[in-house]
Amino acid sequence: MQFTKEVNWSVFDFVIAGILLFATAFGCELVLQNVKTLKGRILICGGILLALALIWIELAVGIFGSPIAGN
Repeated sequence: MQFTKEVNWSVFDFVIAGILLFATAFGCELVLQNVKTLKGRILICGGILLALALIWIELAVGIFGSPIAGN
């Protein structure tokens, strides 16, 4: 939008991105406070980050073809 016309985000897109990033940060923070072992922290936070990446990719390009898919 600022640098190219190919990116066309609406206000809703920015809100969803903010919610996803906040939820990911909040989830990892909860894990870091409540899980005592390093291995557990890494596995759970890694799972949360993987979920973020998969949801973001699905919303962006629809790699899985779900009803929430983007373009």
